[in-house]
Amino acid sequence: MQVGFIGSGVMGSPMAGQLIAGGHEVHLYRVKARHDDLLDRGGKRCDSAAQVAERSEIVILMLPDTDDVESVLFGEEGIADHPAPSKLVIDMSSISPVATKQFAERPAAKGVGYVDAPVSGGEVGAKAGTLSIMAGGSEADFARALPLFEKMGKNITRVGGVGDGQTAKVANQIIVGLTIEAIAEALTFAKAAGAEPAKVREALMGGFASSRILEVHGDRMVKRTFDPGFRIRLHRKDLSSAIDAARQLDLSLPNTAATQQLMNGAVAIGPGDRDHSALIQMIEHLSAIKHDA
Repeated sequence: MQVGFIGSGVMGSPMAGQLIAGGHEVHLYRVKARHDDLLDRGGKRCDSAAQVAERSEIVILMLPDTDDVESVLFGEEGIADHPAPSKLVIDMSSISPVATKQFAERPAAKGVGYVDAPVSGGEVGAKAGTLSIMAGGSEADFARALPLFEKMGKNITRVGGVGDGQTAKVANQIIVGLTIEAIAEALTFAKAAGAEPAKVREALMGGFASSRILEVHGDRMVKRTFDPGFRIRLHRKDLSSAIDAARQLDLSLPNTAATQQLMNGAVAIGPGDRDHSALIQMIEHLSAIKHDA
């Protein structure tokens, strides 16, 4: 299949690599220099989003934010004015559910399918091809996208119509963000009270507080290994999407708002480009607890 892929960053690069390894001809735009190996492996560089659309049956977007997606779709040399009626656009970025529904309308008017399919699993899952993929779109468009999803992920769910995939991802990020914050508070409390955080985490792993996040991110907090799998700065963006959507829906999400503010603080004082488990450094900062790293 002729596949376009726009946005080959930390997550996008291994995802595009999975498609190349799967035998697809992949047309690339916005390839970061450190990911030029995609070209060595058979990827085809394009000079614009429009060129990707002209050469591809299906175009996948994996971009940082809502504004980036809007620009690639509708900006100068964007996708929306170029694809043939047989094209399908798959947006695997994590962006606003409300904006996603609006973005899908213009391609739909030209007979172009649209699926939003954000992912969870981080860089590790992208490299292993084991991402969780939460999709929104028609059954027919999802069926067209599924063979590509199967190259990149394992837990693949059509949640509902366009925008529902993004809604599921925002819900995921609320749970992950608030759980990371809770673990950061718990381990900070343990250290201040004189207990060994590693031993406290070990004890909690055998009880009702056990979770995948305590296992992975709790371990990172204990070992102070904050090289980014998913940056605080990007998680903050996802929680901002949650708060913006909540405002439009007249919802109260008090703990989501509080965690987003803690992430704002983390960006301000330094660890914003570290892994989101480094949120513990913000909790320590507020508590005036010194740590070596």
